[in-house]
Amino acid sequence: MNYCNGRTTTPYLQILTRDSVTVAVDAVVYYRVFDPLMSVINIVDASKSTHLLSQTTLRNDLGKKTLSEILTARDEITEHMQVTLDEGTDPWGVKVERVEIKDVRLPSQMQRAMAAEAEATREARAKVIASEGEQSASRALKEAADVIGGSPSAMQLRYLQTLTQISSEKNSTVIFPLPVDLLLKICGKR
Repeated sequence: MNYCNGRTTTPYLQILTRDSVTVAVDAVVYYRVFDPLMSVINIVDASKSTHLLSQTTLRNDLGKKTLSEILTARDEITEHMQVTLDEGTDPWGVKVERVEIKDVRLPSQMQRAMAAEAEATREARAKVIASEGEQSASRALKEAADVIGGSPSAMQLRYLQTLTQISSEKNSTVIFPLPVDLLLKICGKR
């Protein structure tokens, strides 16, 4: 037997994560036979045994992780798997060089639930931002009302601005909310 490189692909394995989510995971393991004699004497079929060990290691390692950890920490998971597999295959004359998790599939029901959760989170953030904006606008309106209420000339100016705005609209009927002479009495001028 010559020194050779090999690759084994684990088909999609159904794995139950630590947080009880079932995921289908597909991985590939790259290995090399560094001692052909050991790979024949110590094990019946080094390639098949490496394949089976990669499946059980994948299932065991991912079963200890939450879905979030699996999705965010692939590099750490594959490094740990590589070390574990390499230790397991070393007596067989096989060196595991690299492990890659190719794909993690979630059940469609879980995908919908995650999408709904993400949408709810976005909506909640939007409501918080809108609420903060309303609070800020309310404070500004209160400050403006305090300034206008404390100054009769500011009140008259605001009244005239409102009239200008109403008159600029193309309406044929204009209703004056207060008579001018009453406004002058309120403002203290006669």
